[in-house]
Parts: sequence; structure tokens; C-alpha cells
Amino acid sequence: MTFSHQRYYANLYLRGMTNEKAVAEKLLQVAAVKLSPEKPFTWASGWKSPIYCDNRKVLSFPYTRDFIKSEMCNVIFESFPNVEMLAGVATAGIPWGAMAADQLKLPYIYVRPKPKEHGLGNQIEGSFEAGKSVLVIEDLISTGKSSLEVVTVLKNAGLHVVGMVSIFTYGFPVAAKAFEDAGVPYQSLTNYTSLIELAVEKGQVTPETQQLLMQWREDPANWKGI
Repeated sequence: MTFSHQRYYANLYLRGMTNEKAVAEKLLQVAAVKLSPEKPFTWASGWKSPIYCDNRKVLSFPYTRDFIKSEMCNVIFESFPNVEMLAGVATAGIPWGAMAADQLKLPYIYVRPKPKEHGLGNQIEGSFEAGKSVLVIEDLISTGKSSLEVVTVLKNAGLHVVGMVSIFTYGFPVAAKAFEDAGVPYQSLTNYTSLIELAVEKGQVTPETQQLLMQWREDPANWKGI
């Protein structure tokens, strides 16, 4: 893997390794993450949630986009230095995987939710060789189910999945167990805990509300709001 060591060490000095709160602040600034504990959002699953995350918004802000891309490349370089290629998860993970692969000069593929219904019927798009080590790039990890389905697709194609990197994770216990059971290490640039701690520091969330918000993460299916 080729990378500018001078830039790498400069980034380590400025950010103190991976700066989860700095990433969280960038997501809040461009409204990629919204907090609404009093009027919770409703997910497709029916869960009530005090948070909504849409990292696609970051793509519209060049400087924030560049910051997130650089953070992702640093994490890849630090934690998965010997990876041979990257694989983006359709659709939201595709641009981040492509940008990281371009900066790190690595081959790139992406994985569809299901095989195409026409043409070659591909589910994995791009060129690859069986046996290569691949790192999966996601934008968001919730329960981990859909992310790990992509891992299965790649493994069935003969690729060696070394792990996964995402921009944001809610940190659900069910996701942690799913990744552990699958034997897939994963890292995220930032997470729910860091986001809530930042919101408390900025006065956007009271310490009392913080406790209730953390209860949501432990049992989101049964959380009814504040």
C-alpha cells in the first residue's frame, strides 16, 4: 500500500489517532446526523429512534467530504495495512470506498444488494481474483445484518475479508455480537457514544437526557421516546 508518511504522521499529531468527536462534529455540522429525542424518528423496522443518520449528505460538502475521506484512509492504513483491495457496499458505501481506494491506490469493487436481473447478473462489480484480501467499506452500521450479508457474498466469491470500516455505528450490542460471531473485525470513524458526549459538551443535550439516550441504544426495539 502506498501512502504519504509525512502526511500520515502529521495527521496523527493533529488528531491524536482517530478523533471520534471531531468526525461526529463534522457530521452534525452538515446535518448528516440529527438528534430529536423529544420527537423521535421512526425507522423502516418500526423502531423509534432519537437519532437519524444520513451520511450521503456529506458528499455535498467538499471540505467535510475530504476530512472524512482522510480519516477513513488513516484508519485503513493503521488497522489494515496489508489489505489488497477495497469493497464498497451499495449504495451509500460506494463513493466512500471509491474515494479511499483512489487515495490509497488500491483496486476497488462494490457489492450490490442482489445480483443484477439482466446482463451478466453480477452482484460484485469490478475485477478481482479469488484469494485476495479485501476490506469492506460501509457508511453506517446498525444491527450489522446487511453489512455481514455483503461479507458472505465476498467470501462465497473466494475473497478473504479482513474486516470492515464504517463512518458511523450506533454501537448496538446485537451488532457487536454479530460481528464477533462472524469473526469480522470492524472499526468506525465515530459512534453514537461519542456523538452524544459531544452534544452534551456543546449544550445540545442535558446530562439527564444523555442517560435516556444511552438507554435507547441498549434496547432500541422497545424504546418509546422521552
